[in-house]
Amino acid sequence: MCGFSGFLLRHVMEREAAQRRVREMTATLRHRGPDDEGAWSDGRAALGFARLSIIDLSSAGHQPMETSDGQTVLTFNGEIYNFREIRADLEARGCVFRSHTDSEVILHGYRVWGDEVLNHLRGMFAIAIWDRSKRRLLLARDRVGKKPLNYAITDDGLIFGSEIKAILAWPGFATEPDYLALHKFLTYQYIPAPDTAFRGIRKLPAGSKLVVEVGSDGQLSPPSIERYWQLPGPRPRYGSVNTQELIEELTNRLAEAVRLRLTSDVPLGAFLSGGVDSSAIVAMMAHHGTGRVKTFSIGFENEDYDETRFARMVAERYGTDHHEFVVRPDAVAILPKLIHHYNEPFADPSAVPTFYLAELARQHVTVALNGDGGDECFMGYGRYTAMQAVSKIDHVPKWFRYLGAGAIDALPLRGRVGNRARKVASLLRADAEARQHRYSFTISAFADADKAAGYGEAMRAQLAESALDLLEPYLDEGETLVSGANWADIHVYLPDDLMVKVDIATMAHSLESRSPLLDHVFLEWALTLPENVTMAGGTTKAIFKKAMEPYLPNDVLYRPKMGFGCPVDHWLRGELREMAYDLLLSSRASSRGIVNRSAVQSMLDEHCSGRYPHHTRLWPLLIMEMWFRIWIEGENDVVRTQAA
Repeated sequence: MCGFSGFLLRHVMEREAAQRRVREMTATLRHRGPDDEGAWSDGRAALGFARLSIIDLSSAGHQPMETSDGQTVLTFNGEIYNFREIRADLEARGCVFRSHTDSEVILHGYRVWGDEVLNHLRGMFAIAIWDRSKRRLLLARDRVGKKPLNYAITDDGLIFGSEIKAILAWPGFATEPDYLALHKFLTYQYIPAPDTAFRGIRKLPAGSKLVVEVGSDGQLSPPSIERYWQLPGPRPRYGSVNTQELIEELTNRLAEAVRLRLTSDVPLGAFLSGGVDSSAIVAMMAHHGTGRVKTFSIGFENEDYDETRFARMVAERYGTDHHEFVVRPDAVAILPKLIHHYNEPFADPSAVPTFYLAELARQHVTVALNGDGGDECFMGYGRYTAMQAVSKIDHVPKWFRYLGAGAIDALPLRGRVGNRARKVASLLRADAEARQHRYSFTISAFADADKAAGYGEAMRAQLAESALDLLEPYLDEGETLVSGANWADIHVYLPDDLMVKVDIATMAHSLESRSPLLDHVFLEWALTLPENVTMAGGTTKAIFKKAMEPYLPNDVLYRPKMGFGCPVDHWLRGELREMAYDLLLSSRASSRGIVNRSAVQSMLDEHCSGRYPHHTRLWPLLIMEMWFRIWIEGENDVVRTQAA
């Protein structure tokens, strides 16, 4: 796990100057790779690398890595779990290796197969390959989007990096907000690819490659972006299976995915939240690994958000070397750190405990397995149950649904009950033909109606389109509303929220995180399981829970899902209250024209008084305002100058 940066220029630069430039870019990424650094350039292209050593800790793993003839140069961030099998194939074809790294396997694989090497790789990766003989740059990301890759096209050429901050290190790069991206952020609480919060900077989508070539006249071709991998399709609604055989196959496939991820030349452990997915990974590690598993859990004093007692059950069952930490977060202090590391507004509250968990784990290990992906593979989100219920009102006439929504609006409801009632009313009004609007009440921070009522001058133009329309093609592909929602989550929420959250939080502490449930072979198989099997009897993740019964306590398997969150609602009434008022009602915030001051004032007053919960809207607004100050305005101490 590492970080890299680089560029391809329209005009050749002096070689030493190009190396200095790429070193400056890579210096912003040293938290991702503190063990080694390298820079390479031929004046036209440059690659820089910050290494976190995991496999073959020797200097033979130094990057950027060149072929023996110096014609192909590679930087690579990630892990390839089948690299030994690929290496054996390449050696049989005559390739000679100088290291035991997976990086060199990719390098030789490219020389043999070209871009097709991507289809041979089983793992997580972001790759940059400069082919000097063909004067061709290849950038690529893994299938699910575990490893990030950002780029920008400028007058100088193509600039790229593992994080946005590497691109911003380019001299003279203008830091301007992209308001369309912020429009999407206020819906999702993250910014879906290919957008970023910075005008002119893009994310390479998961499962995609980008190619730029230098023509005979020295000019760069426009970037060519295409997907090299796609899932076959959404899961079917119905199917007949032999349950016992399916359970056996599921368990064997999961064991294989875990086993592949136990290869490491440095200490390895696992995140253990106490939920079904991370507990299943620990169970497989204990059964199929070697030695005592190190496990790590984070809890909160607020019991509504604390799962440590369930994590303890699993740790005791498997005799793990368990490390548990109850977080008493300094929310005021942690927010600027998060905003610095995430580069752009990112308001998934679970980023907070994930950040603390990575910090705890890094004190003991360099690699940690996690349970990410179980909800996507086996339909585990509570919102899927909600979508099943929503589907049942399709036969109700629209006029009657509108009448019911109006009646709910007239009720004098407050607090959490009022919040739920408001969502039900929005759902009743949603067009049954526009699935994205029916799904929105389970995923949106700001609904379209909230934006229409509260947007300021800078955002009014964005109301011409709904940010939810991004989900429409995925939802429409599903045979049912539920399978469509699952399909949309796999393509948007998974790569652009979950994968970003974990990559940034772990890499901030130089920790590698591995996700067995998101092994692409396992994911492809899981998507063949029909909805009536994964949600049998309306139970989320039904077949997965059944398969794990021999391995995990029923108290872990069949308790209500909590999620990996934090008490943002309480913070905004407590330690963050003063900061929220000062920042969000400041003259600077109001002058941005994002959301009208009066609307923000109402949300703050209603939330802090307990009349109505607005934390799902106030939290992203607070994150976004701090992002403006830190990244757009270059402010170093947001907390001290918050009232300005």
